[in-house]
Amino acid sequence: MVLTRNSTIEIRHSRDVATVFQDLLSLEDTIDRDKEHFYVMHVNAWQQVHLVELVAIGTLNHANVHPRETFRRAIVEGTYSIVVAHNHPTGDVTPSEADITLTRSLHEAGELLLIPLLDHIIFTDKNRSFFSFRDNKTQSTLQTQGKKYGMKNCRDRKGVK
Repeated sequence: MVLTRNSTIEIRHSRDVATVFQDLLSLEDTIDRDKEHFYVMHVNAWQQVHLVELVAIGTLNHANVHPRETFRRAIVEGTYSIVVAHNHPTGDVTPSEADITLTRSLHEAGELLLIPLLDHIIFTDKNRSFFSFRDNKTQSTLQTQGKKYGMKNCRDRKGVK
């Protein structure tokens, strides 16, 4: 489900990303906010949000996510890069082993598709906290994406426009 399209929001830091997702989740009613939501933010070459989609809604502590659904719209839309995010309804933004495994899998899929995964954000709406895999160097492959979102090339993409 596409939640926003062609915004003028520029993504420069993980806080920018977390705020977008926290604001979207806050639009849900209380019962739905208590379920995990998995989002994909499609970012264009100018580091602007092209669109944000809700890919999955799960239960209190799990959302079923697969690289196929994560990258499906990115392929169709010709997305330059993506940022994924999901909430932890418990309020604890510490990544689980499943979160780390998913991030690794999505990073590898993005490398294959030439649609880089810039970051994976875990956030909560309870205290507006968040965890950035890239900022915290949890997933070593995300360290190569640069120190800020503002970098034009997330990795060497010679010949790709």
